[in-house]
Amino acid sequence: MGSLPQLSVLKGPPRSLSHTQIDTLFEKVATGPSSDNTALIFEENGEVRKLSYLQVDRITTRFARTIIDLVKTQSLSPNSDGDYIVAVNMHPSDHLVLVLLSIWKAGCAYLPLDHSFPASRIEHILQEAQPVVVIYDEDTKDFAQTPKLSHQELVAASAGQSEKGLEERLRHHKDDLAIVLYTSGSTGIPKGVRIPHKVILNRLQWQFKAFPYGDSEKVCVFKTALTFVDSVSEIWGPLVNGLSVLVVPKRVTLDPEKLIQTLDGYGIQRLVLVPSLLRSILMCLELKKNTSLLKCLRLWVCSGETLTTSLAADFFKYFPQEDYRLCNFYGSTEIMGDVTFYVISNTQQLNNRLTAPIGIPVDNTIVYLLDSELRPVKDGEIGELFVSGSNLAAGYVNGRDKDKFVDNQLAIDPIFSKLYRTGDFARLETGILLYEGRTDSQVKIRGHRVDLSEVEKAVSGVNGVEKAVVLCYQPGEMNQALLAFVKSAALMNENQIENMLRQKLTEYMVPQVVLVESIPLLVNGKIDRQALLKSYESTNNNDDACVEIDIDYSGVESEKMEAAKVLFDTVASVLNRTARAAISLKANFYEIGGNSLNSIYTITRLNEEGYHISIGDFLSAADLGEVLQRMTSSANPERSSPIFTAELLKNEHKSAVIDIITTSFYQKADLEQWLMPDIFESDYTELIDALWEPLLDKALSFVTKSDSGKIVGVGLNFDARDEPDVEITSKLTVIFEFLECVEGPVRDEQLPTGKGKILHSFMMGTHSTLSPKENVAVMQFMEDEVLRLATRRHFEGIFTTNTSPLTQQLGTDVYHYQTLLDYQVNRYVASDGTRPFGKAPDSQRAIAQWKPI
Repeated sequence: MGSLPQLSVLKGPPRSLSHTQIDTLFEKVATGPSSDNTALIFEENGEVRKLSYLQVDRITTRFARTIIDLVKTQSLSPNSDGDYIVAVNMHPSDHLVLVLLSIWKAGCAYLPLDHSFPASRIEHILQEAQPVVVIYDEDTKDFAQTPKLSHQELVAASAGQSEKGLEERLRHHKDDLAIVLYTSGSTGIPKGVRIPHKVILNRLQWQFKAFPYGDSEKVCVFKTALTFVDSVSEIWGPLVNGLSVLVVPKRVTLDPEKLIQTLDGYGIQRLVLVPSLLRSILMCLELKKNTSLLKCLRLWVCSGETLTTSLAADFFKYFPQEDYRLCNFYGSTEIMGDVTFYVISNTQQLNNRLTAPIGIPVDNTIVYLLDSELRPVKDGEIGELFVSGSNLAAGYVNGRDKDKFVDNQLAIDPIFSKLYRTGDFARLETGILLYEGRTDSQVKIRGHRVDLSEVEKAVSGVNGVEKAVVLCYQPGEMNQALLAFVKSAALMNENQIENMLRQKLTEYMVPQVVLVESIPLLVNGKIDRQALLKSYESTNNNDDACVEIDIDYSGVESEKMEAAKVLFDTVASVLNRTARAAISLKANFYEIGGNSLNSIYTITRLNEEGYHISIGDFLSAADLGEVLQRMTSSANPERSSPIFTAELLKNEHKSAVIDIITTSFYQKADLEQWLMPDIFESDYTELIDALWEPLLDKALSFVTKSDSGKIVGVGLNFDARDEPDVEITSKLTVIFEFLECVEGPVRDEQLPTGKGKILHSFMMGTHSTLSPKENVAVMQFMEDEVLRLATRRHFEGIFTTNTSPLTQQLGTDVYHYQTLLDYQVNRYVASDGTRPFGKAPDSQRAIAQWKPI
């Protein structure tokens, strides 16, 4: 056998790979038995949009024809690599996924941009990658030199296109290129990684074998930024398996509390996230003291940053060992994000290490630990980690950095003919890879790869900066900080330099600037980086001793002073040396050094001091003054009353009622979507016509008006023991038969008997023009009005069935309704033996609730 088994070479299992494109696999699902399954889900402004596989397939075929026509009619050429690339600058939504799939169907590759990218970064990417067109949702002058097409223009231009299969597509000159992702470059210039379809397919097929989707797994999430490689498996893994993809807006991803609610509400069973977000979620769960949250979520995958064993131990304090899996994936964009993996199901596996192992290779992959002569090191020795096999990207755009992809002198099989130099050190111990740090200046910041030399180049380029050294303090830990030690002769402070850097760098790359009088050197003349870090640490919160921070109480009202002192002192102790400005009413928590992780820690500390504020309120506050106003000494703070008025239903309201009920239920309702296209807007007119006289006669229903007199909401109510019998001919009868099936037994067996006892909150709708915040405010006002109405009319309580996640949350968390029945919608069997809501996910519920008065 020779000495090879004793050398640090680790091979993943071989697996045959059928070379096809991901969009072709999607089309097979969309034209097969799963064609009516929900493919995409997106919630926006209180509306839930859902598209089936067949709908997605037809829309994207039309879009693809438009992209092909644009390229041909304008004689647009592939770039210097022979690739047809389409750049995409859109916010996360179902529209974004449709555009991505359309690009693939057209034969092109997609290149994600981000709205947060500074103009200089976008300019470089577009000049180097040479996309044929940019598809965007917000116009900007940054696209001036590249053909561009808005999403609205794409939709309009595709309206008349055929939905039949595409006979002709564009063709790259070389690879089956799928995606180009730009990463931080060691030369200080971002570089584009070329990822073919076959590489994505190898990664996905390994995932389907190692972590198969369960029979009860119906909905998965796409929440990772599109510019990050983990988004690839989040989107396309479910969509080639007939599952639903819930697209999570960025505002939800950035708010751990809202993210937890979303994941829990949809019964999500797997999640990919960076360790810093995992820490935020665990802190949020601890804050909420609710041990039932996220219990469906049994597979947690950490990647993008070092996973510390202390964080893994915290995970198993909340989630029972053996029942839940915490995985540590290792990789980079050049090797499809994940190339080795380690599964943790109990704390004994951590074996007193500081960081979790990175594990073993995925299928069709070999990992080598090599010395400086590119020879394998002995088992147990530290070597530089090289990767070979089917997970390797096809190099960089314009053939840059060829030295990163080198010939593999150790391979015979052609699929292992190239090696990718990761720049990481590792060690092999009992067949398991252990991460041992970087060989260069790259670090991970919130999962993004950041090259310190790129940041250093940007800092050095600021006028007035004489010398700059960029370092990472305590990488992977909660108090990790990207630091720029700057020597400057100009009269500039730290904030001014940081503001200049925001014009050059993406937000997560902007360092905290530390002005120094001189840069310390070693005896050999090199920069003493450890001395700089120690100088930072000595003035930081090293031993829980808070350094002197400027706190300004100007403008604080006397009755708020006690709370302000608690707030400002808490913020000072949390941020400590990282605070970039005085703590005052006008200071924005995030602009002075805060982040999502230490914001939750701040809220926890405030709770311990007896002050409460929701995570959402804290995250959305414009400044600490607004945080102070939202803080309360009560764990259940009262809401300020919005300026709305209620008016009992009158004949003159009828057209407005029909309009609001129609838009609220036809466009947004949770049950009607499964009956489309057999439900029509006119059905709601028929329904209201049939109910109108009884509604007026009972005088239990109302409209809600804004301060301008506009009708913005409708609440329709009946006495539960005195509801009218009406005849309607539409498919809405299925809805009401279902509701009676759910409500009837509860009403008859668990609630008071006789008339005048139970107020039935029958239908509630809001105006379609309301913003999400206004919508919640109107809904809260109407819930309060129903309670006032029931109290005035001496009902014993309010009975309602909620199918909307928003009203369910309001009923449970805000108004403290008692849940009498929680019914899984897709289990309902109609009187004719059919399952009208059979395609609904298991997470969709109808909740019958009661609030005694």
